[in-house]
Amino acid sequence: MTSTLAPSFLDQAGSPELPAPRGPLSGAVIGALRGAPLGPVDPGGAEPYGDDLQLALHCCYELHYRGFAGVDAEREWDPELLGVRRELERVFLAALRADVEPGDDVTAEVDALLVEPIGPGVRGVSHHLQREGTLEQLREYVAHRSIYHLKEADPQAWAIPRLSGAAKAGLVTVEHDEYGSGRPERMHALLFAEMMTELGLSDAYCAYVEHVPGETLAEVNLMSLCGLHRSLRGASVGQFAMVELTSSPGSERLVRGMRRLDCGPASIRFYDEHVEADAVHEQVVRRSVLAPLLAAEPELAADVVFGIRASLFLGERMGERLLGCWDRGETSLRMPLA
Repeated sequence: MTSTLAPSFLDQAGSPELPAPRGPLSGAVIGALRGAPLGPVDPGGAEPYGDDLQLALHCCYELHYRGFAGVDAEREWDPELLGVRRELERVFLAALRADVEPGDDVTAEVDALLVEPIGPGVRGVSHHLQREGTLEQLREYVAHRSIYHLKEADPQAWAIPRLSGAAKAGLVTVEHDEYGSGRPERMHALLFAEMMTELGLSDAYCAYVEHVPGETLAEVNLMSLCGLHRSLRGASVGQFAMVELTSSPGSERLVRGMRRLDCGPASIRFYDEHVEADAVHEQVVRRSVLAPLLAAEPELAADVVFGIRASLFLGERMGERLLGCWDRGETSLRMPLA
């Protein structure tokens, strides 16, 4: 069966346009990608989670995914851009290590992830959208999430060649599901694109980069950072585990919220799929990825915990941004949706 709701997404092979700079760091990177000389770039005093540094990192990382329209694909391995990326990463990673408490008890960390806070006073984006969020707030949330979900599972795929044996096989098992188990119409990225189309949003890859703030970009940049560095393979698995172990309850809340808002079947299908799929993935990740990885490389335990906690930390920052803006009656995006 071929999708009819977002047929264009399966055919999207082009690259997005370069975004507008948000400061000197992103200005230097974007200028260089447009052909200007790349002068000295010093991110030392920049806000590590701010718009400027995170957009600069996004542009560096996007060269490893679909690139940008009019930018030579060879720029992916431009030594000067790679050097700038490394300096940006140092600032980002140092901030995360300072803000995230270290630990090495993976079992305790995973057990904590599986405890869902309950009660009417629990705050969270999915709780808000389930109970009282508006359709426009839901559309904003989907625009934020599109920066990752239109390339869902791609950042984690970088970890595959960095693992071995049973852990690799377990990771591939989950990734195979994310890509539709060989059926293009079941790819999670396509299901997300269909939801966007039904909600009146563009399903074009990176269509909302100009709209989203640094908080959103930082979540996806963490995935790319960990995936592209073999030294952070444990953190990549930790980030992956955090998503797979926690997304099922949140997806169920979003399904309920969408039904409350009378959303159509394509809108509901994406999160409904994740309610069931991620409940299964939880067991695979625990038994077939984490357990064999730590049996083979126990020294990676602290990195796994770091990946889990850093992902949670950045997710909480994004959630605070959305809920704070909505509480004030403001858009959570940098500019309103059309």
